[in-house]
Amino acid sequence: MTIQELETQISTLNLADKAKLISILTQTLTNGSLGIKKTPGVCGGDACIGNTRIPVWSLVCDRRLGASDGIILESFPDLTAADLVNAWAYADAYPEEIEQAIRENDEVMEESEVY
Repeated sequence: MTIQELETQISTLNLADKAKLISILTQTLTNGSLGIKKTPGVCGGDACIGNTRIPVWSLVCDRRLGASDGIILESFPDLTAADLVNAWAYADAYPEEIEQAIRENDEVMEESEVY
């Protein structure tokens, strides 16, 4: 298969499949990447960087608050640049899921401020 043939096939993929492809490619380039996993009972079952308790929605919030990838990596020394690539691809593929998790976290935080 040539790169051109591969490009043509990739262009037909939906966003979720492209995100999965990015994750697979990233993992083949870097052994340190942990992928994205959902584990029942861990962080409410939210999507996390694999084998961590770092939810993707939390990283998205950090980014929205102005944190660069470099700052995020400094804050989470166990993460790799590949982990962030996976997180951003996941967030792009599942925006409704990420927004829902952010809303739920905001509600919990608001409730805890009341007491």
